[in-house]
Amino acid sequence: MNKKILSLLLATSLTAVLLTGCGGSSAGNDKVIKIAASETPHSEILNKAKDILKGQGYDLQVTVFEDYVQPNNVVEQGEFDANYFQHINYLNSFNEENGTHLAVAENGKIHYEPFGIYAGSKTALSDIADGDSIAIPNDTTNEARALLLLEQEGLIKLKEGAGVTATVNDVAENPKNLELVEVEAAQVPKQLKSVAFGVINGNYALEAGLNVGKDALAVEAASGEAIQQYVNIIAVKEGNESAEKIKALTGVLKSDEIVSYINDNYEGAVVPYDGE
Repeated sequence: MNKKILSLLLATSLTAVLLTGCGGSSAGNDKVIKIAASETPHSEILNKAKDILKGQGYDLQVTVFEDYVQPNNVVEQGEFDANYFQHINYLNSFNEENGTHLAVAENGKIHYEPFGIYAGSKTALSDIADGDSIAIPNDTTNEARALLLLEQEGLIKLKEGAGVTATVNDVAENPKNLELVEVEAAQVPKQLKSVAFGVINGNYALEAGLNVGKDALAVEAASGEAIQQYVNIIAVKEGNESAEKIKALTGVLKSDEIVSYINDNYEGAVVPYDGE
């Protein structure tokens, strides 16, 4: 009997320890906001928002991730309250491909990062020659965005209606016989030495020391189809879109102080989104 009681007590204690140690979610603490983010510019913007949120009684805890998968997984699993690294099209694609249940937070469209074409072995688009290679991101959403920019500059023509779902298979006209080199988005800056040009995401350009306002040879038009689809967002698990601490977070990120910080520090490489 004593052994049975001892075993039951040990099992109960172990279960309590496991439950206490699992996950690390702040779901039970309305004043702690755990957020997963990319390094640049997302974590930098969030760190600027920390003191403002602290003044409102919130503890913003920022964790940097280097990939585009785990930040969504940890929110889906309830380990984090939100993430800030992706645009709407990527979120939608991720949900569809992985069966996840992520959504844009209320007032959660924060900024966009214009795609740019950057010099590789050649320094001007006017120097482009037959057969030149251009590195582009290989993921579903960013590849389309890169192709739309190349089309904007008259380098290729896409099939009618391809739009934000375009892939290299949708290139209808390629008068210069350009070689479109598909690589992981973060690797495009590292490919510049081996290609004529590269089309780079705003955050990866910043991390590589490139500024779209100063260094890009061509930039997405602000009125272009892509900009509206690629606004960077605060993402949460479905059902948490209007949680009070999430509304506090997005309210600060849309505040005049943070808008001024973005404009002053990124010089056009990161642009505050002024819509809803």
